[in-house]
Amino acid sequence: MSSLRLMLRPVAAFSSAPRTLPRLVRFQTTSSSSYENILVSTPKPGVGLITLNRPKALNALSSPLFVELNDALRKFEEDTEIGAIVLTGSDRAFAAGADIKEMAPLTFSDAYVNNFIAPWSYMMTLRKPVIAAVSGHALGGGCELAMMCDVLYCTKTANFGQPEIKLGTIPGAGGSQRMTAALGKSKAMELILTGNNLSGEEAEKHGLAAKAFDGGNKEVLDGALETAAKIASYSRVAVIAAKEVVNKSQDLGIREGVEYERRIFHSLFGSQDQKIGMKAFAEKKKAEWTQS
Repeated sequence: MSSLRLMLRPVAAFSSAPRTLPRLVRFQTTSSSSYENILVSTPKPGVGLITLNRPKALNALSSPLFVELNDALRKFEEDTEIGAIVLTGSDRAFAAGADIKEMAPLTFSDAYVNNFIAPWSYMMTLRKPVIAAVSGHALGGGCELAMMCDVLYCTKTANFGQPEIKLGTIPGAGGSQRMTAALGKSKAMELILTGNNLSGEEAEKHGLAAKAFDGGNKEVLDGALETAAKIASYSRVAVIAAKEVVNKSQDLGIREGVEYERRIFHSLFGSQDQKIGMKAFAEKKKAEWTQS
């Protein structure tokens, strides 16, 4: 089935049972006592897991979904027990695109005045690392959401693409910018102008994904959770600093970036965890982080 048909097909045409996840956490949202479009759990120490859960719509992205997603992200960001976050979907789809029914009737004034889809970029304000575990379709907004994450894992058969050109529009949540940064101008231009897709195996080859896994969502999710748990086992101070300097490399030239990195490196000598980590290494002991 083409990516265009996936994005346009009525919601009622899809059906799938939601995933059952360990230790389901029922966070309070501003509007209800439980989430309707996502599932939230803590499957490993220090790791928060968010699962997009609109199975009948192949996890199509909507404003109500992002209200819940951003609320869950904020709570994990504020939770001192959480060191890393994993975002995933289902075997069939990470997110098959934006909810076209919501977007189709918008006018320019509606979109511009209300800053439509700006809340989709809330993830970019997080200081804790977010790992995407992608299986199935990650198209349009789904591809953009996956690329917003700090690390992208996928199955080899995952399906990435920015097919907005087929709808008479362009990516609107950073797809043109992040895809170009990851793939280079020529490849990104080809994909965005044609609406063609990229497999998970190709995504790893071209640098869009950090790793492509055999199997389905379980395999890629297990890999993402393992990496998240490893990150969460380190000093929160150092992890936040590491994410900051890598992201800064996207904004600065090499000289300015190196100087910025050095300043952050110097600042870590004022943390307790730097002293603990280096002392433990010298004494061949395991570091016991204080997160300070």
